[in-house]
Amino acid sequence: MSSVPVTTWSLEQTSPADLLPAAVPDGEVRIVRAEVPSPEFSRFLYASVGGDIRWTDRLGWTYARWQEYLERPGVETWVAYDRGTPAGYVELEPQDDGVVEIVYFGLIPAFRGRRIGGHLLAYGTARAWDLAERWPARTPTKRVWLHTCSKDGEHAMDNYLRRGFKLFDTKVEPEPDVATPGPWPGAYPA
Repeated sequence: MSSVPVTTWSLEQTSPADLLPAAVPDGEVRIVRAEVPSPEFSRFLYASVGGDIRWTDRLGWTYARWQEYLERPGVETWVAYDRGTPAGYVELEPQDDGVVEIVYFGLIPAFRGRRIGGHLLAYGTARAWDLAERWPARTPTKRVWLHTCSKDGEHAMDNYLRRGFKLFDTKVEPEPDVATPGPWPGAYPA
C-alpha cells in the first residue's frame, strides 16, 4: 500500500477568555447534546462527517467498543441540527488534569459553507470549558486542545484560528493512502 505525507497541527486554548465567538448562522440551527450513548448515531455522525476526508480509525470499532467509549464519564457529543436534520457534531473527551480534547469536529458535506461550522466550533469549545459543571467529579477545565491535518477541509485551520486556538505543535508523517470511505462504500468519488 502506498503512503502520503500528512501534516498534523495541534492547537490549544489555555483560558476560556481565548475563545472568540462566531456569528450565529441564518435559519433554524440548533445545537443539542446527545445525552443517551448511541453507538449507531455516533457512528453515523463519524462516517457522514468524515467519509469524504478519510476518517477511518473508528470504522472498525465494534458496537461494544463504541458503547464503552460513549459511556465514559465526561465524553460528550454535541450535534448541530439544521431544521431538524443533523448537520455536524463536536465530540469532547476529558483527559487528566483538567484537559479536554475536541476529538472530532465537522460538518456533513451538504452543510459546509453555510457558517454553521464556526458557530458549532465556538459552541462546542464553550462546552469543553464548562464540562466540569455537568460532570462534578471532573477537574475544572484548564486547557482545551484539538488537532487538524492536511486531509481535513480547506477551511478547518482558519476556523480554529478564528475561534482563538493557538498552534503548539506540527508533525509530518506518512499515512496509508486509503480510499475515501464515505458514509457507506462508494458514496464519494476517490
